[in-house]
Amino acid sequence: MRILIQTHLNQSYDEVFAGFDLDLFKALKPPLLGLEVPRFDGCKKGDEVHLKIKIGPLSQDWISHITDHGDNESEHYFIDEGHLLPPPLKYWKHRHRIIKTGENSCVIHDDIEFSANNIILDVLMYPVLYFQFWLRKPIYKKYFK
Repeated sequence: MRILIQTHLNQSYDEVFAGFDLDLFKALKPPLLGLEVPRFDGCKKGDEVHLKIKIGPLSQDWISHITDHGDNESEHYFIDEGHLLPPPLKYWKHRHRIIKTGENSCVIHDDIEFSANNIILDVLMYPVLYFQFWLRKPIYKKYFK
């Protein structure tokens, strides 16, 4: 399944991309989840992000690899793909795009593809994941004001 969330910001795309760091990553933590970040290399191809996600007494590992990144005069982007995912996820690909819309404005695209290899689970997970990523909008706006 696919989720696309767009967040418009009054900040240059270069400044926003420069802010994609560990502090922002921690600020974007979904509510009601515990989160440890044992490893955060960054947003360039070859980098890795290792997470421990905690829900109550349960803990799950999540490892993503940054498989591509790039930029030009109108966009910065990077792609993280799940390497080790918590059940029931089997596939995860998140394209992070910061697109210039003006000298001091841009839009962040969180473009996510995911699958549990089961359409029923995918449909059940969709609203939960959509809501978690929709909650990033006010965080981005506060972080990049």
